[in-house]
Amino acid sequence: MTGPGEAIRTVIVDDHELLRNGTRGILEGATGFTVVGEAADAEGACEVVDATVPDLVIADIRLPTANGIDLAARLVDDHPGLVVVILSAYDDEHYVRAAMAAGVSGYLLKTLPGDELVRALRDACSGAGLLAGGPLGRGEKDPVHGHTAPDGRLTAREDEVVRLVARGMSNKAIAQRLGISARTVEGHLNHVFDKLGVASRTELVHVALADRFVTGDGSPPSS
Repeated sequence: MTGPGEAIRTVIVDDHELLRNGTRGILEGATGFTVVGEAADAEGACEVVDATVPDLVIADIRLPTANGIDLAARLVDDHPGLVVVILSAYDDEHYVRAAMAAGVSGYLLKTLPGDELVRALRDACSGAGLLAGGPLGRGEKDPVHGHTAPDGRLTAREDEVVRLVARGMSNKAIAQRLGISARTVEGHLNHVFDKLGVASRTELVHVALADRFVTGDGSPPSS
């Protein structure tokens, strides 16, 4: 925890540059914060934290190569005293419980007004007002959370999305084809990325073709 009058040295972790810039702008416009680094993924975050030794890390829950909860657990273990706060779009009890179990000091939602975000971050760094019971702010439910197969295999819908990705279809086109929203498609893909250990659509297509998810015309392989 920082002492009175000391600026809170902060690292922002989000794979969307626009959101990183927005969070940086809020903190730079507030008293008592200095942003010492940014990262777009978990690996970059660990490198930046090692190099800058911040007081606070603000991490998105969805990152390209590892989720923010796993990153939080690693950072808390490797850097005793470091405050890690999740800043997420998802108001999801499963994520909140997992985040708290990982040792984060708060689970905040991206819809929070800037002044409330600053206040919550200050509370987390001072050891006051930690969010043990639920997220602060209002967000959306993860449209696919809780529907993955318990043994780690792809669900039928995830498999369907992978087949269409392998055919070169965009998220919007897949959404129209399946009658779901583009955000739901993105949610399915995030789960697939986690399950298959891939970080991009290109890698996913390679894995899908190698594992015979699809044949050349995009149809399921015959058994």
